[in-house]
Amino acid sequence: MLAMKLALRRADEVATYVFDEVDSGIGGATASVVARQIRGVAEHRQVLCVTHLPQIAAQAAHHFHVEKLEQGGRTETRVHKLGAAARKDELARMLGGQATARARAHAAELLEDARGKDRPVETDRPRGKAAASSRRAS
Repeated sequence: MLAMKLALRRADEVATYVFDEVDSGIGGATASVVARQIRGVAEHRQVLCVTHLPQIAAQAAHHFHVEKLEQGGRTETRVHKLGAAARKDELARMLGGQATARARAHAAELLEDARGKDRPVETDRPRGKAAASSRRAS
């Protein structure tokens, strides 16, 4: 599906694409390739991508954290937009379970690689990619 959307991104009239866990079953170098492909789609369309992979989340223009909580037999979902420091911490957590100094350094490297020479990571443009990382709280 991603390959089709990438090929049709200029001709398709759909304004927003939603990719829910498009990263299922991949990791490492493959995740980096998929992340760049999603970013390519986001250059022409708004993309909302739910992911558990830091390689994909780092490519986003905006990063949201989605948390599911169970309270009194009901599931509650909370969504928070992450600022720069919280984003780095979340990417670090996604990388290694805890936001250690080493994981934060790797997260900073992912963000720097995603930024490239002329692309800001956080933007106010209406189109672009937003990644949502998720975690289930007990």
